[in-house]
Amino acid sequence: MNDAIQKELNIDGVLKLSLNRPEVLNAMNANLIMGLLDALYEAKSNKKVRSIIITGNGRGFCSGADLIEGGWPKTEGLSAGEAGSMNMENAFNPLVKAITQSTKPVVNAINGIAAGGGVGLALTGDIVIASESAKFKLVFGPNLGIISDVGASWFVPNLIGRARANGMGLLGEDISAKQAKEWGLIWDCVPDEELISKAEEIAKKLANGPITGLKEIVKAHDKALSGSLSEQLDYEKETQRIRLDSKDFREGVTAFAEKRKPNFKDLD
Repeated sequence: MNDAIQKELNIDGVLKLSLNRPEVLNAMNANLIMGLLDALYEAKSNKKVRSIIITGNGRGFCSGADLIEGGWPKTEGLSAGEAGSMNMENAFNPLVKAITQSTKPVVNAINGIAAGGGVGLALTGDIVIASESAKFKLVFGPNLGIISDVGASWFVPNLIGRARANGMGLLGEDISAKQAKEWGLIWDCVPDEELISKAEEIAKKLANGPITGLKEIVKAHDKALSGSLSEQLDYEKETQRIRLDSKDFREGVTAFAEKRKPNFKDLD
């Protein structure tokens, strides 16, 4: 049993995954990453799971990679760079992909400091909210002389632009949750005591929705970041060709005609 991740599935189909290494601000070691990966893989095939919340136990969300007690495979004969690259290929990068490519909508609830790789992990969610006391801090460059990873080098400039990304990455200063919301780094900032209830409210709304179609919206937005308008119009056409023939669309139109709320849960 992996105690680095706490799992809780409620009656609404919301799976809450809590990082559970509070004594080290949920630093990412092999046990935590593999536990989170396993939970995400299980959720993918579990029809009872319709949305996911990722949060942290204790006073921090995630302080980044555990550089002291990582528990990684033995790397005799490898340089620090070779060992780090191997761990990124086998653990960190698959985790980012598992969250961002999840077939279920993901809400990340940032309950405290997100530092280093914890910033990348925090921003993997389809919707990211944070407590008022939360902070985002890119320490890779100023403290270690390396680039941002765990997806942070992609998420941050795409979300807030080059100028602000450079400021965060080069200076390593704390960015408050309020500032993160104002910049567009996250969706919302809420009082600390309301964080989980707000995350559950959002996740329940997503769980009651047409989750496949909702994830297609996220995919369309991600694609738009790397393509032209003409390419995006073609993508819209091809995606709508499929979605307009879906059970979700038919249920939505029928519910509208019958003046009732659509029921997407019973279509699978």
